[in-house]
Amino acid sequence: MKQDYFSANNIKYIDYKDIDILKRFLNPNGKIMSHKRTGLTAKNQRALALAVKNARFMGLLPFVAR
Repeated sequence: MKQDYFSANNIKYIDYKDIDILKRFLNPNGKIMSHKRTGLTAKNQRALALAVKNARFMGLLPFVAR
């Protein structure tokens, strides 16, 4: 079982402005990877999805990578 990245690095809040961290959980096409691939807890996976969606809306991350 993988260690939860956010728990391991003591990150309490997943910020949509921190795109370097968010990009780790996107596949090359820009899709959010599943919790089985990322090893995140369900709570952190939901928070990650929300942060990625906010970052996309604000124009920090692309909706689709070509």
